[in-house]
Amino acid sequence: MVVAGIDPGITHLGLGVVAVEGKGALKARLLHGEVVKTSPQEPAKERVGRIHAQVLEVLHRFRPEAVAVEEQFFYRQNELAYKVGWALGAVLVAAFEAGVPVYAYGPMQVKQALTGHGHAAKEEVALMVRGILGLKEAPRPSHLADALAIALTHAFYARMGTAKPL
Repeated sequence: MVVAGIDPGITHLGLGVVAVEGKGALKARLLHGEVVKTSPQEPAKERVGRIHAQVLEVLHRFRPEAVAVEEQFFYRQNELAYKVGWALGAVLVAAFEAGVPVYAYGPMQVKQALTGHGHAAKEEVALMVRGILGLKEAPRPSHLADALAIALTHAFYARMGTAKPL
């Protein structure tokens, strides 16, 4: 199973693709990882357009069975939520154009799937990503580590038959 994981952000969008192997313990190979960067000085349409184009290119190149995104929770950061929504919209349109279903997972679901408890520190999640992917070091920067964790989380829930598309 090939899964694209996305940590949505308008300035830094984590984008990772993994290939999950076998049926036993969760093991996977890293196929692609990057952080798509945009500048606050650029017009919004260019930032959103670049994110859309890069995500679509990766979806066409790797042909994942699913796109998994991190659900965002913003309590009092309305402007940030608004701008992250631009990035998420670009991702959703790219997935639509590529014909790939989209799934969303909250931070506690990611932590539960990868570490066994919903209150793990980011470092603990990154170490689990490293182990599952067989990497020498935890992935960096954190946006990439989060994107890979989200992809692996989808693989976990898909194996259990509990993944539900947006």
